[in-house]
Amino acid sequence: MAIGILYLFLTFVICFILVHLVKLAYLGLKSVRKKSEPPKEEPKPEPKPKKPEPVYYIVEKKRAKKSYSAPKEIQFKD
Repeated sequence: MAIGILYLFLTFVICFILVHLVKLAYLGLKSVRKKSEPPKEEPKPEPKPKKPEPVYYIVEKKRAKKSYSAPKEIQFKD
């Protein structure tokens, strides 16, 4: 029985290592392929300089209140 448990453990370890090696190899190949392709640069036409649009500001005169209303009471539920 002990030999069966040993074989089971070794099979698990070997499969675990193989799965991770395949994943790492895939990531490595994927990164090498990305680096080997040079970025394609297309000549971009220069944008025409745009005339800046005028900026308008709304200015209001602040009015002082002559009288204030009574303060409101806030009641909280118990």
